[in-house]
Amino acid sequence: ATSRVAPHSAGPVVAGGLSAVFGAPFTILVDSVSFVGSAVCVFLIRKRESAPEPQSDKYGGFRQGMRAEIGEGLRYVLGHRYLRNIAACTGISNFFGNIAFSILLLYVAREIRLSPGVIGVVLAVGNVGALAGAVLANRIARILGVGKTILLSAVVFGPSVLLVPLAPREPGLLTLFMLAASGFIGAFGTVVYNINQVSLRQALTPERLQGRMNAAMRWIVWGTIPIGTLAGGTLGQLLSLRTALFVGAIAVMPTFLWVLFSPLRRMRDIPAPLPRPPPAPPVTGGGLRAPTPP
Repeated sequence: ATSRVAPHSAGPVVAGGLSAVFGAPFTILVDSVSFVGSAVCVFLIRKRESAPEPQSDKYGGFRQGMRAEIGEGLRYVLGHRYLRNIAACTGISNFFGNIAFSILLLYVAREIRLSPGVIGVVLAVGNVGALAGAVLANRIARILGVGKTILLSAVVFGPSVLLVPLAPREPGLLTLFMLAASGFIGAFGTVVYNINQVSLRQALTPERLQGRMNAAMRWIVWGTIPIGTLAGGTLGQLLSLRTALFVGAIAVMPTFLWVLFSPLRRMRDIPAPLPRPPPAPPVTGGGLRAPTPP
């Protein structure tokens, strides 16, 4: 998390400066070229991964087909008393949060009339909260317990967004402070939340299901993002940008209730990861075997 959020603090400043001096199209071009460097770094990774051993089902046959594996991942997430509440809290927060985030830059540029350079500085100051959250996430969990940490970090999602439409619609010091505070608090809470809930769900999931669990979880919690983005743009056009921000900020507030009214809030420590099961015995014949009679 630290390695991911550190560049996020510098990126907005660079983007704002380049946009102010050279214009937005040149800045987008520079950003596009930077992905070539990212691809080169990935290409230089020389770690060889061994293929996972195929897992047999209860009849001794191998599971086949992506549809069956997708279903298994979804059943595991939705059937787990901790993971389904995390999925609900995160997915609903992403939906309503992106109603606001999809139009936030448009709002501060059109309604508050901030310049690109100032917007970059405000975003960078806000992203410092993400860096602080990455550094302090484990320490907070040790003090409060992982359940309460996930709960309290989810509580700040709505109030942090609410600071944006409540800020004065003029580019003064109070406005800049409220916008930066919104970004700082929201980023801090989001990173603390993510570090603890991702660590928890990895510890609760057998190694064989890690990929399927993670894919199912991301499909649920990220699948709401484009829907929320579309809703935010629609509300901003039909009503107003400020009204859409209020809708997203207020609607995201109750999402912490999914954690509050679950056994997750009482969890003190992240449990030790589940042990790796022994490899499945070899199966001959190439097909399913009938169950052995008692």
